Amino acid sequence: MNCRVVVEAAVPVFDVETEDEAIRIAISKTGEMLNPDLNYVEINMGERTSPSGEELPPAFIAADEALVALELEMTVFNVEREEHASRIARKEIGQRLENIPLEVKEVEVLEEEEIEDETEDEAESESGSDTSVDVDDSADLDAGDAEEGETDTSSGNGADTGDDRDNRDEGDEEEVLPEFEDLVE
Repeated sequence: MNCRVVVEAAVPVFDVETEDEAIRIAISKTGEMLNPDLNYVEINMGERTSPSGEELPPAFIAADEALVALELEMTVFNVEREEHASRIARKEIGQRLENIPLEVKEVEVLEEEEIEDETEDEAESESGSDTSVDVDDSADLDAGDAEEGETDTSSGNGADTGDDRDNRDEGDEEEVLPEFEDLVE
């Protein structure tokens, strides 16, 4: 079983004047403490409410010092129970965020499809490229090659199917680079 765990952190920030400044500094400070070991943890502003249900900003400022509520979200893989996932998340995050109080807010069991989508999205964002653009560019260049008398053996019948696009994206990265260089010249 895989779970997404949301942990709330109370991050102290010193010498600040505004709530926005406190939030920016708290996110930056937390990111520095978590990276590079836990670069897969998402950092978001926390949500606070008053006892009457009124929504409050995530930062509380007094005497130029702030306490900022942040939500740290991570996915924990291959756990037996939700309690196990929450303990792992608290331990991993807590080891890097010394002297910062943590509380598990939410544990959500993930379906297998959600995890595959997340890993694909992370791979695309880390590579910094949009695969739809790469596929379109390579299709245009393949059409230009066919006009010169060369044939494209990767698609067989000349029609692009979804499977051909997936195979081209995964295994033919070397072909994309020379084509890009040709376009630049």
